[in-house]
Amino acid sequence: MMVLVTYDVCLSDSSGRRRLRQIAKLCLDYGVRVQYSVFECDIAPDQWVKFKAKLLALYEPEVDSLRFYQLGKNWRHRVEHHGAKVAVDIYQDNLII
Repeated sequence: MMVLVTYDVCLSDSSGRRRLRQIAKLCLDYGVRVQYSVFECDIAPDQWVKFKAKLLALYEPEVDSLRFYQLGKNWRHRVEHHGAKVAVDIYQDNLII
C-alpha cells in the first residue's frame, strides 16, 4: 500500500534538530523523499504498523506533527506531479518529468 508521510518538527532547540534528522532517516529507510518533509512509502501493512510506531515514538506531540495519508493500492490514479522537481517512479525506477 502507498502511504504519504509528512512531518513538521519544531527546531527551536538542538533536540528538535536531532528529532528531525532521526525522523528523516527513518523515513528514508521505508520510502522515497518527494519533498523536504514528505515521503512516499510503498509498504506492506505489517511493515506499516512497525514504521508508524517508530515514528510516533520519535516525535514530540506537544510541538511536532506527523500526518499519514493512506493512498492504497490504486495510488497512481490519485497522484499528480507538476513542477521543477523530477518525480521518481518507485516501481520502475524511471524518472517522470
